[in-house]
Amino acid sequence: MPRLLDSLPLLYRDLLPRFFQGDVVPEETKATCSQCAMCQDTAQGTVESVDGVSRMFRPDTKCCTYSPRLPNYLVGALLSDERPELAEGRRRMEEKIASRVGVTPQWVKPPAKFQFLYKNGHQFFGRAASLRCAYFSLDSGGCTIWPYREAVCSTFFCKYVAGADGRKFWMSVKTYLTLAEIQLSRWAALQLLPDYVLSGRDRAETQQAPLSVEDLDDTAPPAKAYAALWKEHAGRELDYYRDCYQLVKSLPPDGLEKLLGLDGTIELKTLETLHDTAVSPRLPRTLKLNPDATVQWLQDGSVALGAYSEFDAVALPGEAYGLLVDFTGREPVTAVRQHLRDNKQADLSEDVLLELYRHRILVEA
Repeated sequence: MPRLLDSLPLLYRDLLPRFFQGDVVPEETKATCSQCAMCQDTAQGTVESVDGVSRMFRPDTKCCTYSPRLPNYLVGALLSDERPELAEGRRRMEEKIASRVGVTPQWVKPPAKFQFLYKNGHQFFGRAASLRCAYFSLDSGGCTIWPYREAVCSTFFCKYVAGADGRKFWMSVKTYLTLAEIQLSRWAALQLLPDYVLSGRDRAETQQAPLSVEDLDDTAPPAKAYAALWKEHAGRELDYYRDCYQLVKSLPPDGLEKLLGLDGTIELKTLETLHDTAVSPRLPRTLKLNPDATVQWLQDGSVALGAYSEFDAVALPGEAYGLLVDFTGREPVTAVRQHLRDNKQADLSEDVLLELYRHRILVEA
């Protein structure tokens, strides 16, 4: 299995704590970018619709209908990377910064209009071309800035090898990385443009502000407001972002740990616990069929069962599905299996039961 660091931008290799350096993680072989597991031609074990709404992705969007919020230092890392394969990503980033839309000393963000549409149209995730990420390449079907992706893009998978346990683990990684992005970008801004942080402009908004005319038209904010935001760095934003990268890159090994403080310690402990569950699963003593599981009969007589995710399902032979009703939670798993052997001349192996549990088709009673 790969190391956790193998799934993250190279910049973090000397910054993240020891846990990230050594522990292995499940290799997410079910979620593939080159042959999207959620596109019609390649989908297997997928619940195709929920309440009549398709859950399949378009091949020209895939899961890239999310637009990233890139911290200043990752923007600077991209701009500083002169490799030819990143030329298109650099071009798009420079174009984005020149537009001044969503460009701040802390982040390069998607337009406010996108945030509104994404929040209120999440059922169209993977399916709406109007939400396609600005860094997505139609020619290659991939990301033009991948080595410098942010927390969400580093940790989202449509399907998880470890099922619900895998999703919890990667969500915890996302929480830790997001905390790191916030603190590192605030710290870098404090060094270069202290008024931005000291005036509280780095604080997350608890409520989304009403959309302005500029937001609706995807145009730059008023020149006076933009100049007041950037002060002496207005007009030299590219250099500012590169300087943020150099600052973060030069942090000592314990620099990030100090910036994250107690919150970082708590999130790391949570991450370690969820990691153990994801890589070393244990079958509960008692199990019952999840009443909220979705059931979709397929043309070949098999059945697709989904529970923990609208994008993932487990396919079973039809006759095997009939055995699940015996799992009521009133008796231990060993007793239920013996009952199936004695009365139905059938059995579900521990591996199959573990897979059903990890997908929460069967849940702990």
